[in-house]
Amino acid sequence: MTIIDWIVLLGTLGFIVLYGAFKNRKNQTINDYLKGGNSARWWTVGLSVMATQASAITFLSTPGQAFNDGMGFVQFYFGLPFAVIVICLFFIPIYHKLKVFTAYEYLENRFDQRTRTLTALLFLIQRGLAAGITIYAPAIILSVVIGWPLKPLIIIIGLIVIFYTVMGGTKAVNITQKQQMFVIFLGMIVAFGFIIQRFPEGISFGKALEIAGQTGKLDILDFSLDPANRYTFWSGITGGFFLALSYFGTDQSQVQRYLSGKSLRESQMGLIMNGFLKVPMQFFILLVGVMVFVFYQFETAPLHFNPKAVQTVLNSSQKPAYIKLEKEHTKTQEERHRLMSEGNLNKDILYELNRLDKMEREQRNTAKSLINKADPKQETNDKDYVFISFILGYLPQGLIGLLLAVILAAAMSSTASELNALATTTTIDLYRRNTSNQSENHYVKSSKIFTLIWGLIAIVFASFGSLFENLIQLVNIIGSVFYGTILGVFLVGFFIEKVKGTAVFYSAILSEIVVIYIFTQNWVSFLWLNLIGAILTVILAVSLQQFQKKTPPNR
Repeated sequence: MTIIDWIVLLGTLGFIVLYGAFKNRKNQTINDYLKGGNSARWWTVGLSVMATQASAITFLSTPGQAFNDGMGFVQFYFGLPFAVIVICLFFIPIYHKLKVFTAYEYLENRFDQRTRTLTALLFLIQRGLAAGITIYAPAIILSVVIGWPLKPLIIIIGLIVIFYTVMGGTKAVNITQKQQMFVIFLGMIVAFGFIIQRFPEGISFGKALEIAGQTGKLDILDFSLDPANRYTFWSGITGGFFLALSYFGTDQSQVQRYLSGKSLRESQMGLIMNGFLKVPMQFFILLVGVMVFVFYQFETAPLHFNPKAVQTVLNSSQKPAYIKLEKEHTKTQEERHRLMSEGNLNKDILYELNRLDKMEREQRNTAKSLINKADPKQETNDKDYVFISFILGYLPQGLIGLLLAVILAAAMSSTASELNALATTTTIDLYRRNTSNQSENHYVKSSKIFTLIWGLIAIVFASFGSLFENLIQLVNIIGSVFYGTILGVFLVGFFIEKVKGTAVFYSAILSEIVVIYIFTQNWVSFLWLNLIGAILTVILAVSLQQFQKKTPPNR
């Protein structure tokens, strides 16, 4: 990185953090601190909701996902617009009518205190884990690529977020997220334009789409009924619908964003804005990854994108085998470049390209095996390094700093929302619920302390994290294990009046045990866990309530 990149990076992030913290440093009441004084307009709500979901993982992992597997991941979001409509019709009006700080307050009004506490604890567990991942994701990638030590980088990112979230509360989170989304959109559009501009002469955007289509990267829809298939049209419409319904309807990190709206209408419009922009946004980010794939059809791509893993194998006894494999990989790519330069992708050339693609995949898998032999603890998955590797390798001065600002801004925005929500849930659902006769100022200070504590917990968790198959998938998997059960409790509360607290409490516990067991047995793709958890909770609650009615009282 050059001085220009550092100026762009530090200037962008510094302005966002300081502006957000000091503009909103005065919060007199708990409503000001946790709900932003209910002053957010619909566009602020919408951008804040988008920024909360669009973490650094989105911009690190999604392009790498498309580079390897194509556009099919977008099916994951197909159920989201439908979920948003349901939330606007049923969830938000109830939350506004009751003037709640958290979604879980409603559950005590509808059921009892222990149901409220159980769902709040489930949220704290899964979102506490996710907060660590949203710090860990950009930290480990940047650590490997630009050579910074991992743990200091985790601490720096975490402390920056803690600083302005503690200082300004919900209003600071909302305001900084507007600026962060501007930086994110600007950075991704500029990166996309630069990729197109770097294509060889004669390769237009239309030609790039043709190449991507003929290599299968633009295959979006998969109507397979196999439940083990991770991303299909059906899993997106059903499992994705239930995941989005639970995430946007019951996850406090999202609920808190639209509870800060100026009115019911402002909250609804903000959420609808997110619902109908999210799929195009994810489509565009995936398309960026596909364009990186096309770019590397004419440029030599690394055999493995994780430089730390490569350095590990080159410092081991596997070095000769790896160097030999790199030469074979280079020959494979040179042959591809020759075929691509002919311009006419007829059936014979496409057959050869498919053969070379299969050969390259085998070479990459062999490279992973060599890395694993060199160090079994070294992460061999490199999907999350594809886009950042391209940024540092091919973008000009200034743009590198801008794209790194995009990644860090996204990390800060999602982490800030999560810490804000964790502190709110801890303060309102656990602490204030069990204390009395305390002043507004006391609860504001308590919320700040809980924000600090959760921030430190996230930093600690991030310090001991490890890469998964793909970071964006890890976040969604953690959510899917818990979200279905939580959603089931809310669905019972909204739509099945006859079910009472005892039945729904025990159904939630039983449902969560079953979901965790199914997940550990790997019976279905994680997206289906949302559907299973929600439906199972509803069925068990109704059944237990019926059983209670039939059981004669003790005499």
